[in-house]
Amino acid sequence: MARAALDDTDRMNIRVRPEVKARLMRAAALRHTDLTNFVTQSALREAETVIAEAEVLKVSERDFGRILKLLDNPPKPNAKLRAAVEALPKTL
Repeated sequence: MARAALDDTDRMNIRVRPEVKARLMRAAALRHTDLTNFVTQSALREAETVIAEAEVLKVSERDFGRILKLLDNPPKPNAKLRAAVEALPKTL
């Protein structure tokens, strides 16, 4: 399972090779922004993509219909499901 990174500072330091920094600076200049803003915005776009891939479940229209039918008419519990429920820890 993925861990969330926790940091209570407003700073983030990264090390990159000089040629990487030069390329990032060039791209930032072409976007008429500073390096910090360019890198932050680019990283945020990638972060949103990664999070969406991890949190959003995509199913076909056929499968979505089947899921809705199962939610509306769930199957009766079988012996395995009853055994699994019985094995759960008892809570107050």
